[in-house]
Amino acid sequence: MRRALLVINPGREAAILAAQELSSALIAANFELFTISDVEIASVKKVAVKDLPELEIVLVLGGDGTILRGAEISRQRNIPLLGINLGHVGFLAEVEKSTTQEIARSVIDKTFVIEPRIVLGYTVKRNGADVAHGWALNEISVERSGTTMVELFLEIDGRPVSRWGCDGLICATPTGSTAYAFSAGGPILWPQVDALVVLPIAAHALFSRPLVISPESQIIVGIESMDAAISADALRRFDLKAGDQVHIVKDASIIKLAHLKDTVFSDRLVAKFKLPVQGWRGE
Repeated sequence: MRRALLVINPGREAAILAAQELSSALIAANFELFTISDVEIASVKKVAVKDLPELEIVLVLGGDGTILRGAEISRQRNIPLLGINLGHVGFLAEVEKSTTQEIARSVIDKTFVIEPRIVLGYTVKRNGADVAHGWALNEISVERSGTTMVELFLEIDGRPVSRWGCDGLICATPTGSTAYAFSAGGPILWPQVDALVVLPIAAHALFSRPLVISPESQIIVGIESMDAAISADALRRFDLKAGDQVHIVKDASIIKLAHLKDTVFSDRLVAKFKLPVQGWRGE
């Protein structure tokens, strides 16, 4: 018996319908299916995360937000994560739409392609003790939690870099460079680029440029004001106090992002932003 997990966006009818079709095809191929989502699908067992058995793959039906939820289990178990395109092209799901039969056949025959993605890890230190830790596939942000700016002090590799009064600071992976960091004015990194992006948000300073740094660098964000919080992929949040230090490094784990076939990031970029590749003269 082979086992797979379906992570489904319960608010999207297309995701539920696709899950029903996909589950029928996989069950016919002797798969046992589970879900942690709040949906009812025939022959798919709904269980808590702690009760999941050994799995072969995580299949996500929804947008990038749903994929980030599925990434938690993919990372913990070191298994592939396949995001299925349901109409809105994200940067984590497939570029092209595929039939449920094509998806099922790829899973059954294990013909999908694995693309490893780096992960960030963070630790919050308070009065010399570790009070919180976690990880992120897209980005870790340290932001104001009140109405006033937050005062942040950035160190990289043990050396001071800058101090800002700002709305916050983002540290993103190449995967996350197209998400929150992009909206804040950061550069787009191809997934194969081994680097991290660090940038302040709306800094009241002459120097507030995005920084592209080594993934082996040690990043420390010192909190010098109240009303701050850390957020990881907008899923894991922890309130910070003045004097706290947020330590950010590349995590030892990876996410095994799966695609039905080899993909080119340029195609994903063009599809997502509807870039005018033909030019104004139609060339």
